[in-house]
Amino acid sequence: MSTNAGVDVTLVRNATLLVTAGETTFLVDPLFASEGTLPPIDDTPNDRGNPLVPMPDVDTSHDAVIVTHRHPDHFDDAAREALDSDVPLFCQPAEAAAFRDEGFTDVRPVEDAASFAGVTLHRTPGRHGYGELAEQMGPVSGFVFEGDETLYVAGDTVWYEPVAETLDRFDPDAVVLNAGAARFNHGEPITMGVDDVAAVREATDAAVAAVHMEAINHCLLSREELRSETEGVIVPEDGERIEF
Repeated sequence: MSTNAGVDVTLVRNATLLVTAGETTFLVDPLFASEGTLPPIDDTPNDRGNPLVPMPDVDTSHDAVIVTHRHPDHFDDAAREALDSDVPLFCQPAEAAAFRDEGFTDVRPVEDAASFAGVTLHRTPGRHGYGELAEQMGPVSGFVFEGDETLYVAGDTVWYEPVAETLDRFDPDAVVLNAGAARFNHGEPITMGVDDVAAVREATDAAVAAVHMEAINHCLLSREELRSETEGVIVPEDGERIEF
């Protein structure tokens, strides 16, 4: 959204977003490592070092941080070192202690909802894959930003009933999905692929954007493929402001 009182979103890289609601900017899932300085994710078809691409030239100034889950492509050591220790940091309740142990002094676990500077944050469910693998991947969350307009950032999840229920409950103006069809050598993808994104597109009248592509070694779905196989889905480049 581009109205002054609405929601403005910039894709930094991977799942790292800048979400500005009204006058308040949230940094979501900061991955700040330089290109190739992290090891590849194990047991995947591509053994390149992460991130696969450099950090774009984006001003990441923010008022608060949101971490949907602590996998290293959503919160890394470089981000931990770069962030102010007293920044308001919203997270899953199960991961609050880990942030405090790292020296963050204003950790705000979100059980169901929280508010910050006039924006209501709702934590929403996610499922990071299927079956036993999803259990092994640990808890993940999405977040709904509710102000004059409503944005649903789904986080690392596949399409399943609670995502549909979140769309019905909040009727968002815009949705940001983590696509990329991330996978290991065995089992089904653990983030959204073409069919998942198409299902969300079919389920809502909201503007739909897809991120989390071409930055981490096990994300195998390309932007070009997603664009060619879906309609009405925004697929931004790194550093791009998402035009809903």
